[in-house]
Amino acid sequence: MTIVVYNTLTRETEPFETLEPGQVRMYVCGPTVYDEAHVGHAMSSIVFDFVRRYLEYRGYQVRHVMNFTDVDDKIIARAHKLGEDPAALANRYVERYQDQLDRLNVRRPTALPRVSQTIDEIIAMIEGLIERGHAYATPSGDVYFRVHTDADYGKLSRRKLEEAVSGTRVTSSEEKLDEGDFALWKAAKPGEPSWDSPWGKGRPGWHIECSAMNMRYLGEQIDIHGGGNDLIFPHHENEIAQTESFTGKPFARYWMHNGMLQLKGEKMSKSLGNLVTIDEFLAEHDADVLRVVIAGSGYRKPLMFNSDVLADGERALERLRSALRPATGDGTAGPAAEQLADHVRAARAAFEAAMDNDFNTAGGLAAIFDLVRAINAARDAGIGGEPFADAQGVFRTLTDVLGLRLAGPEAGEQSIAPFVELLLVVRQDLRKAKQWALSDKIRDELKALGVIVEDSPQGSTWRLAD
Repeated sequence: MTIVVYNTLTRETEPFETLEPGQVRMYVCGPTVYDEAHVGHAMSSIVFDFVRRYLEYRGYQVRHVMNFTDVDDKIIARAHKLGEDPAALANRYVERYQDQLDRLNVRRPTALPRVSQTIDEIIAMIEGLIERGHAYATPSGDVYFRVHTDADYGKLSRRKLEEAVSGTRVTSSEEKLDEGDFALWKAAKPGEPSWDSPWGKGRPGWHIECSAMNMRYLGEQIDIHGGGNDLIFPHHENEIAQTESFTGKPFARYWMHNGMLQLKGEKMSKSLGNLVTIDEFLAEHDADVLRVVIAGSGYRKPLMFNSDVLADGERALERLRSALRPATGDGTAGPAAEQLADHVRAARAAFEAAMDNDFNTAGGLAAIFDLVRAINAARDAGIGGEPFADAQGVFRTLTDVLGLRLAGPEAGEQSIAPFVELLLVVRQDLRKAKQWALSDKIRDELKALGVIVEDSPQGSTWRLAD
């Protein structure tokens, strides 16, 4: 089967074909590190972790780059407010976000570049744009990109230049040749971090950083450029303009954008003050809950974030964990075992079909839940041994594509399982001997310890209490 991807650039779903066979170059815009990261940042990182994990599952080698914007007006303003050094403040939040990604089970990108570490490449790219006639320096030391030199400016956002200028915040300057021109380099101001350049001391504009980091770590052309859909304009639009003007080549083959996480119907953002930080979330919930909630929604759609959605995620996670309970029988043949094998094959095929269709994690998750039902039915039917272990192995493989650890209660179950199973064997012998009082005493004592025993015609099973 062929993977197909929705391309924001063309507004069409297209077959996924990479620049190099078996290799994927993927760049994802990371956070501007001036304050605590919130779950909206986590959503973007998790979405593209799904993408990476599935591509690797399908045999691709993925070079995944995510940047940190550690030089920015917002960082400078917050550092001055707190009386801190901007670089120290940014570094603290970079390290914190990396730790949060680990806790969210996001695979570390191949490279995590920072603006402050890419200054030479940024300056070289700006010099190249000036030489090609696409940028100009002003007497005061600013450098701007000449938007009118890019004939197809606006092709990503589908905005005409006039609409682009009126539809975003544009820094006014008497030295700009056109109102739509955007900054590549900003002349230094007192008290701000700055670097030496051919135009005097200054620092990079926002957009040029990602173009330079793409070039440094992935080359002139890449397969996937990702980020939140709030970056389509102006950030990604300007990235295309400056990169393609510099190289003369198409930049990214596929532009992928995730929807926004919404709280009370509004995009979650620091500026609106309606956010839940990653640390706040993880203090109350397992990281798997957020992954299940995000996976259950199409990545391009907005996702409501509220207590009801999280409660649904908690329940869904418990259903998933139920598939990891140990077998209670040792049957390895017969209709039930054959049926389990059929369900396993069907679930894997359904999962791959869904994920091949623009990384449809909701469909993939539905296939996994079908497998959960099959595993639990097989356990009830007394199936164990290799057929049961194989089914759980496939379950583990598919849930790993969604980055689910499924630790939680079942991690404790694994350590106490031999002892509980031994007590159930003793209890079964007591029931056969009609020693009902002792049998019930074992059941009641286990319940008092948080272990629920459930009897059925096929035998007894157990689980940890919720």
